[in-house]
Amino acid sequence: MSPLNHGFSSRSDQRGAIGLIAAGTLSMALLCMLVVLDSGRLYLEKRSLQRVADVSALEVASRKGTCAAGTAIAYATQSAARNGFTIGDDGRTLTTTCGKLTVGADNRRVFGADPTQSSAIQVVVTHSVPRSIAAGIGAMFDSTPQPLNIQLSAVAVAAVTPPVAALTIRSTLLSVDTQKSAILNALFSGLLGGNVSLDVVGWNGLVNTNVSLLSYLDQLKINLNLTAVGYDQVLTTDVTVNKLVQAAIDVLTTSGTAGIDVAIASLKVIQAAAGSTSVVLGNLLQVNGGTETAGLSTNLNVFQLIEGFVQLANKKNGLVASQNINLGLITLSTKIQVLEPAQLSAIGNPALAMLDPLGPNRIYVKTAQIRTLVSVALPVANDNPLVKGLSNAIGGILQALACVLGCDMPSVQLLPSPRIDVALAASSGESYVTNYSCASNTKKSLSTTTNTSLVTLQVGQIDPTTVFTSNTDPTAVALTPLPILDIGRIRCTLLAVCGPRTPSVGGGIGLSLNSTGNSAYQSQMIPYTFNSPNLPEINQPPAYHSYTSGVGSTLSGVVSGIQIAIIKPSYSNPIGNLLYGIGTVLNDILSSLATLIQSVLGPLIDTLTNILFSILGIDLNKVDVGANLSCNLGQATLVI
Repeated sequence: MSPLNHGFSSRSDQRGAIGLIAAGTLSMALLCMLVVLDSGRLYLEKRSLQRVADVSALEVASRKGTCAAGTAIAYATQSAARNGFTIGDDGRTLTTTCGKLTVGADNRRVFGADPTQSSAIQVVVTHSVPRSIAAGIGAMFDSTPQPLNIQLSAVAVAAVTPPVAALTIRSTLLSVDTQKSAILNALFSGLLGGNVSLDVVGWNGLVNTNVSLLSYLDQLKINLNLTAVGYDQVLTTDVTVNKLVQAAIDVLTTSGTAGIDVAIASLKVIQAAAGSTSVVLGNLLQVNGGTETAGLSTNLNVFQLIEGFVQLANKKNGLVASQNINLGLITLSTKIQVLEPAQLSAIGNPALAMLDPLGPNRIYVKTAQIRTLVSVALPVANDNPLVKGLSNAIGGILQALACVLGCDMPSVQLLPSPRIDVALAASSGESYVTNYSCASNTKKSLSTTTNTSLVTLQVGQIDPTTVFTSNTDPTAVALTPLPILDIGRIRCTLLAVCGPRTPSVGGGIGLSLNSTGNSAYQSQMIPYTFNSPNLPEINQPPAYHSYTSGVGSTLSGVVSGIQIAIIKPSYSNPIGNLLYGIGTVLNDILSSLATLIQSVLGPLIDTLTNILFSILGIDLNKVDVGANLSCNLGQATLVI
């Protein structure tokens, strides 16, 4: 055979191989098509099943179904039937489980079964469907074939958005003038331990600026490199005050709001003075666990926020701020310290708060607890009303003494030590949620109980070391009467030659005031219910209510209980015995003297409360509490 014939024969022999390859390729294509069709069929079955589970879980949660009452399974079954899923047909099953959500170690939500809870509902649906055709063909050649049907299942967990309530306690400082600006600079510098120097425009820039709570917490998480879900970690972490201020600066800088440059510049000044004192933000802002992000869409006043930072820092560093307040003829020398900082805002679920109003889920706000010592140097002059009143009150008695005693001349000094000390302690005014109702989004209420501030007022001569201590008991303050009249003696001879004055021979008159136990200064428990339409949603400005205390519009009207005591003579002598013996005759004079002293002390104390305490967000006459409530009726969401 020739070589040409040999090659031709080889090509003809290859025609069968090509046919086999084509048949194999077609078979593979058919198999791939079957896999695609089967996969699509199973995917659609799974998707349909998941839709049934999702809708059923949402309906149970939105209708507030519970396992204890059996409504959870009933609502889920009804929902599934409306979506063409009949339980028992073709192996279809549906189960419901009640429980609650927690956050696991990996920061992911985890459903935990608890039949007594219904904050989260889990629905599991199953359906038996045929396996794929490819699996059926494979089973023909398998000695232990798989079942012809496969059980598909779908799981959904839904939770109803809980109602969210918020309480806010408002600062009484609405604007800053020149005098308050100077006091704020000195006060914040003393409490922080740094130098704060802002003008009126700078302070008012803070007073007139708000910041979003949600934006602030998110920014702080970024600045601190925190990654945990929720805000528990950022609220419980020790953070330096300057980092807290920086977060506020960052939020305002990126907000794009017009006219906030002044506020940002003021924050930078305060940040420089804040130092590295570490505080816990949760002591100022309370966000109960489980609060949805939407519940944090409320605003905070920047001045109040910074005021709270300063109070937190002072609680930690224990500094006593000192400053003088000039009132013309009188200068108040003040010392002040924060015993407990304010808690400005609280957000949480009122359904949990009402179960234990002061428990771990409470919605609770309070003002700061402040202790102040004021020393007043009264000018001893003839036109001083206190001196004039004393002179008139004892003039007749001195004349009588002079006539009786002959050459032993009484010598009277008025206000021998003209410094009057006033210790004023204001405990926290507090408010908390006790109940709520949500008939509809337009018919709702939030009940609260508010305790006004407990005021302790002490007047006399006070040892400063007993005021600023860890002992918060007002009875621990060392209070002694202020000498307002000292009766001494000048002995003269028959030739009218008189010797030096001997003080306190005849005793004198002393003044003191201690309001401990005085009902006029005690706190009051005041219930109040906020009702719609004056109960805004959580993302709107709060509705405020003023709770009036028993102190009155000014303290001058209730500076009662002033004690006027006759000081016993230092030793037995005619002058002292005479004055001390006729003490009962002085009752009317002493009563008039007490009234006179009240008229002098009252305005001084009013000045202190109106200027100094208002700067610290405290009003001894009232507590302003704001409320918000979002019922979130029927707003269920899929959470897993």
